[in-house]
Amino acid sequence: MINRALALLLAMALPAAAAPKEFFVYFGTYTNAKTASEGIYRSRLDVATGALSPAELAAPAKDPAWLALHPDGRFLYALDESADSRRTPGKGLAAYALDPATGALTLLNEQDTGSSGSCHLAVDATGRALLVANYGGGGVSSVALQPDGRLGPVVSIILHTGSSANRARQSAPHAHAVVISPDNRFAYVPDLGIDQVVAYRLDPAQAKLAPHSGSPVKLPPGSGPRHLAFHPNAPFAYVISELLCTMTAYRYDIAQGTLSPFQTISTLPPGEAIPEGTSTAEVQVHPNGRFLYGSSRGANTLVVYAVDSATGKLTHIENVSTRGKTPRHFALDPTGTWLLAENQDSNTVAVFRVDPATGRLTPTGPLVTVPAPVCAVFVPVR
Repeated sequence: MINRALALLLAMALPAAAAPKEFFVYFGTYTNAKTASEGIYRSRLDVATGALSPAELAAPAKDPAWLALHPDGRFLYALDESADSRRTPGKGLAAYALDPATGALTLLNEQDTGSSGSCHLAVDATGRALLVANYGGGGVSSVALQPDGRLGPVVSIILHTGSSANRARQSAPHAHAVVISPDNRFAYVPDLGIDQVVAYRLDPAQAKLAPHSGSPVKLPPGSGPRHLAFHPNAPFAYVISELLCTMTAYRYDIAQGTLSPFQTISTLPPGEAIPEGTSTAEVQVHPNGRFLYGSSRGANTLVVYAVDSATGKLTHIENVSTRGKTPRHFALDPTGTWLLAENQDSNTVAVFRVDPATGRLTPTGPLVTVPAPVCAVFVPVR
């Protein structure tokens, strides 16, 4: 998703009139026996043309399924989604030094996540705290970050409780993402297993999380909330639900840190029932705030919505093929010109041009081979 820390980095690092001509794109992957992946891969995206260079191995790693960038752009964090702290301590997280001129990654250290089945990361805007959503452990943890970018100790471990209607998928809590509010005061955790978005107060100086009184936000039984995205310049947030293939819009009370739902809409074309084997995955708001995007696996599509700037309400625009199988993740580049869809099960990344007036997507260029791609992070080439 678009990282606010990266937007801050761009604002600080680049002259007002300058715009990046190229981005390094780092891809997190799965490295199990079914794939040919060896770890984190790197390509270069030409902002003018959308050309994406052939991917090369940037760092060997085991199942680096989610990546997060430090706000100063000099460090990259990866989680080993296969790691379980009770069986493989010290191998759940990895910190890398990132050379923004060459794109080289150098391993700094590794650290336990404090829980199991970790699936999502977020770095706070000060660069002091790394937050981890733990699908298997059913909760969230926080890790202190050192000034040199290294991973420090686990500070917080908080477990969720409960279950929900879908007994096959919701017999226990399954935290699926952790997203930090634009003002860096709160963290929000969509929990697929209990149909809730759980909020926490964030103390960046101590890298500590604490329960927030305005939590949780409940979704309809069986929804399976997966990921959340904040609007870049208005008090709205959007949650994509994996099991019912829906998008829910929320008003965000900035002062209180609370979310109030006001619309739920399908991620599929209007009137279409959920095809067997289809589930949603990623959600992102365009940097201009006018469009919202979501991905559906099984259907292998991206949904595009218009966002009403005054109300935050969504209007369906289109669904387009991702040109491959299982778009577990997609990413908008920080300029909002290009969208990269990562097709996990066809080992490809597809590039789409974003129409700045309508938000519609047009495929461009050849598919780029990346083994089992499941996350993408952009870093300006300096």
